[in-house]
Amino acid sequence: MLDLNNKRVTVLGLGRFGGGIAVARWLLEQGAHVLVTDRDPMDALRESVAQLDGLQITFQLGEDQQRVEDFTKTDLVVTSPAVKPSSPFLLAAADAGVPVTTEICLFVERCRGKVIGVTGTKGKSTTTAMLGLMLSARGQCFVGGNIGKSLLPELANITEQAAVVLELSSYMLHWLGLRQWSPATALITMLGTDHVDWHGGASEYLQAKQNIVRFQKPGDLLVRRDDAISRTFQPLPGVPLKTYPDPSLPHFDLLLPGEHNQHNAQSAYLASEIDFDTAQRAIRGFRGLPHRLEMVHEADGVRYYNDSIATIPEAAIIACDAFDTGRVIQIIGGSRKAGLSWDAMCAHLSARCKRVLTIGELGPELAGKCSNAENTEALPAAVARAKEIAVPGDIILLSPGTASYGQYANFEKRGEHFARLARG
Repeated sequence: MLDLNNKRVTVLGLGRFGGGIAVARWLLEQGAHVLVTDRDPMDALRESVAQLDGLQITFQLGEDQQRVEDFTKTDLVVTSPAVKPSSPFLLAAADAGVPVTTEICLFVERCRGKVIGVTGTKGKSTTTAMLGLMLSARGQCFVGGNIGKSLLPELANITEQAAVVLELSSYMLHWLGLRQWSPATALITMLGTDHVDWHGGASEYLQAKQNIVRFQKPGDLLVRRDDAISRTFQPLPGVPLKTYPDPSLPHFDLLLPGEHNQHNAQSAYLASEIDFDTAQRAIRGFRGLPHRLEMVHEADGVRYYNDSIATIPEAAIIACDAFDTGRVIQIIGGSRKAGLSWDAMCAHLSARCKRVLTIGELGPELAGKCSNAENTEALPAAVARAKEIAVPGDIILLSPGTASYGQYANFEKRGEHFARLARG
């Protein structure tokens, strides 16, 4: 483990949402000389830079300001996990013998607590949040990783008795695999296909996910679904396996709709290794996370649900199935994602939904695949049309099954717009 005092460290990727802020601050506290570089210019990153105002940090922002020497004449590169390993800057660092790491790698190398890692294609964040609530009912627990804040500032507070729940993306697991690290408990939620443009293919995506179990040790624990894809994630010798869904598992009293949330709760319960009554009390009042089947409005007997996180077709199907057949007016569509097919989604929604309204780049194509669809082009028109169709007892559901890019910067912006339209 590298002593960072007086070392030169280049941070690649500050991010508009502050991904590099915590690691830059932490590196300074370790005595490092920090340079932050990002392809986005100062104008786009002004809010993030303001959070580091007054600190001894050198900034190189904008593609025209990024320099190869910042990666070859330094002691360490800390990259955003979302930066592809094929980045010319990261390749230059490797050629120069400069080690490359990530915020999550820095954390797990120094974490004294027991780490429970959660990954999957969908359901990661909700399951991570549930697990954090359950373990907090038992004792000291920290929650971080892809779900939100960096836990680097908490390292001094994390004891050997503490539980640490980390949501781990496929990007994070790629870099953790290079460190030959897996968590003491691995929890795997629903698996599908995503991020093939970053990984290079569906099999490469799943290979990165496999890193959550690849380096486990005897006495560790694996919790996963019992389905065809999940069965490819086999426990190593000496690692117990717990699977779900299972009719013998207890049923949770939840505020969240959908059988999939029951599965999320059951998987968190298995990973927590606490008694059921404690687990149930911990999550009984949990109302879910933003943009994940979030009820954002109710008027005239019609409920509005924001499930903008549904960026793959399987997630849109699961959201639809959380409600009664024939009562859902579902808004789907957006921009195309590599490696995905929407045929099964459209067939399913045609059978289950009262009406399907399509938007975005894929709108016309998806409308043509659904027997009960109208192409409304954009979200305002879709919500307005849904309100015309809806009667008391209906559900107006934004669960697009596609990426948001093109009409929105990210799924959060799309979900926030839907919520405003629902209430307007």
